[in-house]
Formats: sequence, C-alpha cells, structure tokens
Amino acid sequence: MIELSTTKRVILGNEAIAFGALSAGVSIAAGYPGTPSTEIIETLMAYGKIYTEWSANEKVAFETAYGAAINGAFALTTMKHVGLNVAADPLMSSSYTGVEGALVIVSADDPSMWSSQNEQDNRYYGLHALIPVIEPYDPQSAHDLTIEAFKLSNKVKHPVILRSTTRIGHIRGPVELKPPSRPILGKLIKDPKRYVLVPENARRNRVEQLKRWEKIEEEVEGLNGLIDNDSENLIIASGISFGYVIDAMKELDIKANVLRLSTPVPIPKRLFLKAVSNSKRVLIVEEGEPIVEYQIKDLLYDQGIRVELHGKDLVSRVGEMTLDKVYYAFSKFFGLDLVTEYLEVPQDIPPRPPALCPGCPHRSSFTDLKKAITMASFKPNETFISGDIGCYTLGLLPPFDTQDSSTDMGSSIGIANGVYRATGNIPIAVIGDSTFFHSGISALANAVYTQTPMLVIVLDNRSTAMTGQQPSPSKEIDIGEVAKGLGVKYVKYVDPFDVNSSIKELSNALKWVRENKQPAVVIAKRACALLVMDNVEENNLPKAIVDLEKCTGCSICYDYFTCPAIIPRKDKKAEIDNYTCIGCGACIPVCPFKAISLKGNKPEKWDELWLG
Repeated sequence: MIELSTTKRVILGNEAIAFGALSAGVSIAAGYPGTPSTEIIETLMAYGKIYTEWSANEKVAFETAYGAAINGAFALTTMKHVGLNVAADPLMSSSYTGVEGALVIVSADDPSMWSSQNEQDNRYYGLHALIPVIEPYDPQSAHDLTIEAFKLSNKVKHPVILRSTTRIGHIRGPVELKPPSRPILGKLIKDPKRYVLVPENARRNRVEQLKRWEKIEEEVEGLNGLIDNDSENLIIASGISFGYVIDAMKELDIKANVLRLSTPVPIPKRLFLKAVSNSKRVLIVEEGEPIVEYQIKDLLYDQGIRVELHGKDLVSRVGEMTLDKVYYAFSKFFGLDLVTEYLEVPQDIPPRPPALCPGCPHRSSFTDLKKAITMASFKPNETFISGDIGCYTLGLLPPFDTQDSSTDMGSSIGIANGVYRATGNIPIAVIGDSTFFHSGISALANAVYTQTPMLVIVLDNRSTAMTGQQPSPSKEIDIGEVAKGLGVKYVKYVDPFDVNSSIKELSNALKWVRENKQPAVVIAKRACALLVMDNVEENNLPKAIVDLEKCTGCSICYDYFTCPAIIPRKDKKAEIDNYTCIGCGACIPVCPFKAISLKGNKPEKWDELWLG
C-alpha cells in the first residue's frame, strides 16, 4: 500500500496523474492495460484505498466510471489512444447526458507509435464529442491538471478528457504532491429523462449539452497562461510542446510572447485575442494534428484579424515533438541560420528486432502450428494466419512467419471471417486470452452464427503480458467453456511444450474444420514465463545444457526455435547462456538429436506455476 505525503518526489507522469486523482477525491477507477497508460491504474491499485479495476475492455471501463459519475461519484477511466475508439460509443453519449459527480477520461496517446498501430491524435475526440481536453506538459502539470480536470468536470457536470502522451506518462520529474482527499462516492440517482437516450430525451439533452459547452468555454480561460515578453511575435504551444519551446527559446536567446495552452479543446478565446492583439506574427507549435491551428484560424477569421500565421507548414505532423523539430520551426520563423535536421538513427547501429522472452510459450505454439499446418495437408502459402494485438504479434517475424494481419484488438477472428468469404481458403485466427475476452468473444459468436470454417487458436498465458502481466479473466473463466457456450462444437486444450501432442491436436483441428465447415477452437495453455519467474527464486532454477557430442550444429534450436538463451558457437554447435536460460525445457523436444537436457532440480510447484 502506498502512503502519500506532501513532500516532493521524482515520479512518472502516469504516477503523477494517479496521485492527482487521489487528491481530487476519486473513488472509482477503471481501465484496460495499454501502453502508455498502464501505470495510472497500477499506482491506484497499489494505493489500495479506493475501488480500482482492470476491466474486460475499454468500453466496459468507461461505462463503469460513467455509471459511477452519473450517480454522483468522482470517477476516472484510463486507456491508450486506440482504446478510446473502443469506448467511443459511450463517450459520445456521455457528452449528451453529462454527469452528476465528475468523470475524467485519460487518453494516453502514442505519437511516433512506440507501442501502437497508429498515432491518432485524440484531441479530435474533444472537438467531435464536445468534451474539453486538458493537456499537461510535464509530470508536475500532469498532477495539478488532473486535479483541475476533476474540478472542471464537477463544476460543469460534464466529462473531461485528460490527454497525455508517451513522453509525458513515461518521463520522471520532481512533483510536489498534494495530499489525498476523502474519496467522493455517490448516491442512487434515478433520472431516466436524462440518462435514457431515446430520441425525445436525446433532443432535449442536445440543447443542454450546448449550454454546458458555452460554460466550459468560459471556465477553461483560467487554466491557460500567457508569458508576455513585449514582443510582436507570438508562439502558441500546447502540451509537451510548451516545454520544448521554452528550452529552445533559452538556448537560442529568442524573445517572443508565449501562450501556454493547457486546454487545446476548446482554446481560451479571450486570452488568445488578448495575446494576438499586439502581435504581427504567430507560430503554433503543437504535436500531432493541427487541432489548435484549426481553431485559431477559425477565430481569427470570425474576428476579422489578419496576422502572419504559421503552424503545420513548419512543424511536422509525423511523430512526437522533439527539440530538433522546434529548432527547425524557429529557424524558418525567425530567419535564423541554423543547421538542423530531424534526428535520425545512426546507420552504423545494427538493428535489434524485438524477441519473445526465454520460456515464452508462444514460441512453442508458433513452431507447433507451422508443423501442424503441413501435417494437416494445408499449404502454408495458401493458409492465411490472422493475428491480433499482444506479445504474440511477434509471430510476424522470421522464422515463425505466422501473422499475416494484426490491426486491432480482437481483429483476428473478424478478419479471418472476411478472408474465408473472399477466398474460400480456411484461415487460422491467433488471439491471446486477454484479447479474447476484450473483443474476441463477439467475433467468435459471429463465426458460429455464420458457420465460418476457421481454426481459432487462443494463446492462454493467463495474463495481459505485453503491458506488464496484469491479470486476465482467463484465470477465473474457462475459455473452452465460453467457446462451448457460444456453440463451438470442437474445443480442445494443448500444452505447447508437449510438442508431439500439440502438433497432433492442431493438425486434427484443421482437418475437422475442413471436413465440417465450422469453426474450431484450440486453447494453448501455459503461463507467461515472466509470471512464473515472479514466483520462484532465480538462483534455484534448473538450466538447459547441450551435449556437444550429440550436437551436430544443425542450427534448428537457435535459427528455427530462436530462444534468446540458445547461442551458436563458432563451430555452429549450440550452447546455453546460463544467465538467460530459465530452465523451462521448451528447447528439449525441439532438438532432433536429443542433445539438450535439463540439469538441476525443479523449484517447488514448478509445473503447477506453468500449467495450474
């Protein structure tokens, strides 16, 4: 349990958001793990004094917080940027109904796509849904503006989006923490004319929504700031761009007025008009899309104000903001003789592709699957393998080559449906356990309903592993029983480390799908290696060893199986790195010459940790 004080700490921006929520009086918090948002809920869980949950998906997380807020509670929901797409339906409706307590929605955006499939700018959701967007620029402002977000939401009775980014959430900085407040819970409110969005009620709510928006436009004025340096040049910066602008101005000794925007949606109109009244030239520095720029241009046109204005003509829309990008914009805007280019990775650094961890069961699942495809007389180059979002997306890489698509959570089964309808070829859908409960169930129901022949492989490692081993519903709910309940007639379980049995079961499943023209489900059950390692003493692990007399240097173990603990010698024979090996034994059945074995005793409950 975390104990908080008012002393200054060096913490993550995500931790600062969590502590800010506690100071504001949050009582209900729900989210779905997704980088770069995960640490917010983890911090609140560690605090342990309010209700916090990892929900099945972002829509459920949003609705949990929304349900609390419409009954007067102070509620928080967190998700990464693409997660807000999943929650977009209740998001739009929440703007119509408003809330009674406070509802803060953290959207953790990922410019440059460090761990995401796109870099969408969720400030657009603020414009689209008429929900104010508050954007911090460092960990301290993340803490303080979270408090302000709750205050604003409660005052205007409207949801508020707190838009963070990877660079804000994952940097550490000194933060003066304000003490936690008493959690504000609600009481039962029954107001169907407001919260039941049949057309008659929604039309009335629409009018109230616009009234609240006018009030919001007034309230945000005080959340922004103007630095007046008595200049005819005005720089407008939102979010982390403000920090880069200040640093660049100091480094280059530039004199300009600076309008710091903490609310890029809506912009503070009165403060901007005051700032622009003595300006001849304006530069807008914002990360991502021209959200602020569009609003500024619209306001200038309405007011009949003509100034020289620059924004995305000088600041790239691609990737996250960097100091180098600000230097480039300043060089053009101020006519400086700067030699600067966008930062590039030096060409002499060898590439280091991501790899599955030592002991990862997905590695065995992929090698088993490739053999099963051939054993079932399927042609690998005519078998579409539809992947999903998770660690197992690394099946894309050689030597596995077992992901032909991966676009969004739960997409594997839905895309497989389309592949079969378009080509007539029986596809394979690969999905994780957490992702199955996130949004795979509805797609599987559709496959049963439409009688789509496909093999669905659920890689059940009992955790949401990619984001830090958060718990998965599969620890409490049997995936096979869920599949049977949906009407799947062929359901089997395999242990991917039991190679011969796993290959046989996968092959039989493919044959069954081909013969019966219906979906089949195979659950590959073995725990995430990191989850197992958290429960054992590392110095008591068995280790794999190679009998060099039996090893022929065939390279199957390190080129085909590719466990990071197995490395080639100069003579092409294999050896095991004792520091990396965790003694899982997955490599033993891979060797056709039986040259690999385990040395040492298994820890207590070793097999139970992997398979229990």
